[in-house]
Amino acid sequence: MLKRKIDDFLISWKNNPDRMPLIIKGARQVGKTFSVELFAKTYKNFIEINFVSDPVFKSVFSNGYSPEQIIREITLIRPDWKFVPYETLIFFDEIQAFPDCTTCLKFFKLDGKYDVICSGYLLGISYNQITSISVGFKTEYEMYSLDFEEFLWAKGYKQNQIYEILTSMKELKLFSLNEYNVWLENFREYMVVGGMPKIVNLFVSQKNYSGVLNEQKEILNAYNEDIVKYAYGLDKGKIRNIYRHISMFLGKDNKRYQISKVSSGARNREYIGTVEWLKDAGIINVCYCLSIPELPLKGNYNPLNYKIYYKDTGLLVASLDDEAQQDLRQNKNFNTYKGAIYENIMADILAKQGYDLFYYRNEKSTLEMDFFVRDFNSLIPIEVKANDSVSLSLRKLVEKNTYSDIKFGIKFCNKNIGYSGNFYTFPYFCAFMLKKYLIGEF
Repeated sequence: MLKRKIDDFLISWKNNPDRMPLIIKGARQVGKTFSVELFAKTYKNFIEINFVSDPVFKSVFSNGYSPEQIIREITLIRPDWKFVPYETLIFFDEIQAFPDCTTCLKFFKLDGKYDVICSGYLLGISYNQITSISVGFKTEYEMYSLDFEEFLWAKGYKQNQIYEILTSMKELKLFSLNEYNVWLENFREYMVVGGMPKIVNLFVSQKNYSGVLNEQKEILNAYNEDIVKYAYGLDKGKIRNIYRHISMFLGKDNKRYQISKVSSGARNREYIGTVEWLKDAGIINVCYCLSIPELPLKGNYNPLNYKIYYKDTGLLVASLDDEAQQDLRQNKNFNTYKGAIYENIMADILAKQGYDLFYYRNEKSTLEMDFFVRDFNSLIPIEVKANDSVSLSLRKLVEKNTYSDIKFGIKFCNKNIGYSGNFYTFPYFCAFMLKKYLIGEF
């Protein structure tokens, strides 16, 4: 059984006397349903309704959204179910099949007798079909595939062992050879396996990669089917065209996604909404190019200039050709593919920490940086290197007075901890601790 970060969140939610109905968003197969069902054991009574497997329950909202009316309609279908006030959790699952269900959340909050959780994937897409999304009467939580910390939990590592990584970052203490090799090997496994719970369980239980690729390809195919099924009002062929070309662009030097290269004569205006659909569906991360490397980040970027990454790096690896698969799994040659795998996993790690994604590349391509984040008063360039060298761009950004918002930079690479006076070097496997490092958390 995998420990997930949502477990603690759900307990805190339940302990809040002023809790509101909860919507858990996230891509398919990230573990939403399992986590809620596990949490439901803390209640005396649990009612679970799945709108995909039991579409008959869609009818219970036909006469209104009051809790009393909804419960009456449910018990007509299932007279054996009991609704005990203040002791019952009601779980509406797969609500992408009936998004209007969330209209009832306001009324359950006002009634106050029952705890309610809704869950489903493609909710960013489905919201436009909802009569009322109960603004001000719900809490939303976005769930992702396992991050690297959760992956380490799955491997059996204890929290105090994991926090030694953060301690080393804070104290600029070199990892021992054993520490370095162990954490790096785990990180390389995570890059190939990814964080989908079913796949992580498979890998951890059998201690090898057998069956991993097949499971990953099933998820890739399922995403493709979702486009066909749920891309209302958009050209499904164009969305699939975008989706199928992600790995191709990541394999190029600048990795910028260019609509004109997707198909002959394609123009941005013909693809309006397609990238947003994939992003809202939880399938991709989008990293926008800053107009200039300065604060603020939001509002300082070009919405037509972007890179696209898979949300789960294991799925990127699974999308590559068979020869690349063999090279990665047998030879651990992660430096191929023009650094795309390291860049993709960094995008995933940053996004899972709550960062929006931004990069910079000037028109002459003489200055470029993979990512930017910020702390309370400065802009921080993040360089991801497949080798150990430091780029001229990072040196320019941190050393020149031109960029007043930048006080220091960070480089992630296959190298032990270091500090040069204006930029820090950390091994790749430290990246999941970046936000805690920047805010000074121990």
